Amino acid sequence: MPKLINLLLKRQSMLKICRGLVFCLFALSLAGSIKSAQAKDSKATPVELKSLLTQIDTAASRRNVNEVMKFYANNFTHNDGLNRSSLQKALKSFWEKYPNLRYSTEVKSWKAEGNGIVAETVTNITAASFKDKHSLKVNAKITSRQRIVGSKIVSQEILSERTQITSGANPPQVDINLPDKLKVGEKYNFDAIVQEPLGDDYLLGAALEESVKPNKYLQPTSVNLELLSAGGLFKTGEAPATPGNKWISAVLVRGNGMTMITQRIPVVGK
Repeated sequence: MPKLINLLLKRQSMLKICRGLVFCLFALSLAGSIKSAQAKDSKATPVELKSLLTQIDTAASRRNVNEVMKFYANNFTHNDGLNRSSLQKALKSFWEKYPNLRYSTEVKSWKAEGNGIVAETVTNITAASFKDKHSLKVNAKITSRQRIVGSKIVSQEILSERTQITSGANPPQVDINLPDKLKVGEKYNFDAIVQEPLGDDYLLGAALEESVKPNKYLQPTSVNLELLSAGGLFKTGEAPATPGNKWISAVLVRGNGMTMITQRIPVVGK
């Protein structure tokens, strides 16, 4: 095996991937809108809500975790098993790894329900940095639904999530083929295809499948990369026997760049 491949394998064998990028927090910007939402249940987003979204996105971009947590109830629950304390720890850990993130949140829909409101939001998260001749870019999109009572978020559910992280001068351009959801026990194909010719480059890669759990937000996952003989990853998998959520990831590395794409896949009952 060429020395270049030995070097890449040694360098990338201890690659760590952080699971659960904690994008769900940006629904908190709905908290201050509960009064106007209850007063007028219309399709138009209240002006107060739009203003508050801007303020909260700004606070999150500045990594002000104390300000962020003011909008969560003490009894906050999450479909991934997070509570208020574990969410705060996850945010701190995430912002340490990616310190220059920028957030932009929009309200997709909202309605008054009982003594609170239920709202669905879409958040886009981006980052770009260049240090010591190494570039890093983050692009993520998450859709979530939350219930707000008394100006506090009391519960939250992530509906969809997709994250792409690239580094290096020339990361692979990757196209992912994955189902939107799976039934328990269902078999599926997972393809991560490099779009451009590799030329003389070697390609390393790995596919990962993990259950969404609270501890995965804090503990990075080791990735063992393999030398690929084709221009991408082509895997088959089988959904678990019980409903839940899975993170499915592809990591592809060439001589001067890396691309990682993670997508959340819900597993539902038959």
